[in-house]
Amino acid sequence: MFSKIRKFFGPKKLSEGNKIVVNCEKLETRVALLEHGSLEEYTVERCNDENIVGSIFKGIIRNIEPGLNAMFVDIGLDKNAFLHFWDAIPEALDSGLEEIQRGGKPNQGGGQHKGRGKGKGKGGKSKGGRIQSKDIPNLYPVGSEVLVQVTKGPIGTKGPRITTNISLPGRYMVLMPRNDQLGISRKIEDPKERARLRKIMGEKLTVPEKMGVILRTVSAGQKVRYFVRDLAILLDEWDEVEEEAASCKAPACVFREPDLIERTVRDFLTDEIDEVLCDDEEAANRMKDLIGVISRRSKNKIQYFPTQTPIFEKLGIQRQIDDAFYRQVWLPSGGYLVIDETEAMIAVDVNTGRAKSQDKMILQTNIEAAEEVARQLRLRNIGGLIVVDFIDMRARRDQMTVYKVMRERLRADKAKTQALQISQLGLMEMTRQRLHESLNITVNEPCHYCQGRGMVKSAESMSVELQRRLNGVLAKESSPNELIVIVHPDVMERLRKHDGELFVELERRHNSRLTFRSDASYYREQVVVADAKTQKEIRD
Repeated sequence: MFSKIRKFFGPKKLSEGNKIVVNCEKLETRVALLEHGSLEEYTVERCNDENIVGSIFKGIIRNIEPGLNAMFVDIGLDKNAFLHFWDAIPEALDSGLEEIQRGGKPNQGGGQHKGRGKGKGKGGKSKGGRIQSKDIPNLYPVGSEVLVQVTKGPIGTKGPRITTNISLPGRYMVLMPRNDQLGISRKIEDPKERARLRKIMGEKLTVPEKMGVILRTVSAGQKVRYFVRDLAILLDEWDEVEEEAASCKAPACVFREPDLIERTVRDFLTDEIDEVLCDDEEAANRMKDLIGVISRRSKNKIQYFPTQTPIFEKLGIQRQIDDAFYRQVWLPSGGYLVIDETEAMIAVDVNTGRAKSQDKMILQTNIEAAEEVARQLRLRNIGGLIVVDFIDMRARRDQMTVYKVMRERLRADKAKTQALQISQLGLMEMTRQRLHESLNITVNEPCHYCQGRGMVKSAESMSVELQRRLNGVLAKESSPNELIVIVHPDVMERLRKHDGELFVELERRHNSRLTFRSDASYYREQVVVADAKTQKEIRD
């Protein structure tokens, strides 16, 4: 009854609660995650794009590079995939997970497997018989077949990165069919809840031998039957993968990562989401079917939102998306960020802007900057090495306050992040897991006018280069005496007002005649020099 009343009055205000907004069009599907009206994550998937991260392939080892401690595997794509020796060794749980023994008790070792570190590859196998990097060339000789999963898609000129540590994510857990470890996300902080989940893993869940399971953060507070059902679904999925791998010839894809709609239901439609709005009825019904198998209560959150105006425009989301492409981002206090994305790293500069330069205001600006940087990393999907240049703070206490704010905001990021404390130079070094190309690279392409520099030469610079070029052309014996020069109107204005005498001197020196014309269709750096009689362009 309540859902009908809510449907009658329409969706809640955009500033209320957490929402997922889905826009389905013929060429692309877009998903926006909003927290109290603020756009936190934005994902685009186009119909001709192939998302292979998470997909499982049956590949062939093509060559081994001992110097790189890596192998190159043919998985059927244009470029061979990169498999580091460490990614071919049974993986230890990372620090964000607590390892659980099969009896349901926490591991006394703190959740880290021994034998995985810098010492790998020395002296063959360890005492426990664990595989080390030195064993890899013998285990995977050239020409052998291997089952791998893509962990990072191709970015720029680099091919995909893969691992033999396969994992299948479900709603509440992740199945590791080739790793016997059990773990719980450390983001679940309640000791009583952690104890309950340990008991469930030890007594209620029947995890097959030599397989492992990790309970995700969303599993907190959920009933046992949800875990049992999720595990059964994942085991059936793995059986299908093994059957496909046994029947197909390498290289081949044996498991395809779901599309954006299904991934949204699996990864984002949690209890923290209050509402899901979708402008396509078929997609909305599909989402209801997908979530209905797992949670009937969540099914009522999904609403079909018909609108003549594009849904992102209607709800004011498009403006926030457009802001994500600006280099400069303003902060509430009057300060601003300048974000520069390069191939090697992301540089973020924090400036006071209109804010007054007082200690309290500087601290407030830096706190706002830390919150906004964490948001922009998720929104723009940028990663790798990140350096944030905060406004200098005198007190170490203030620096730690900003650092804690950054750490707290990064907790909401699904990508793995690591942030170091602010250095003496006022810099914070960070890393963020980069699985896909950034939003900027996905949506845009380098400008063919400026070649991706983001700047064009000034009219004065063009005048200098034009004089140099004409001097070289006219100095040749075979050069015609009369030339036509066509330039952009801005450059023409510069020549007319400031540099006319220089070109007259050029004509006298070479006993020639120059005729200048402007063409508004030209871009600033475009110049054409042609023979006045034949109208044929002269190229250097």
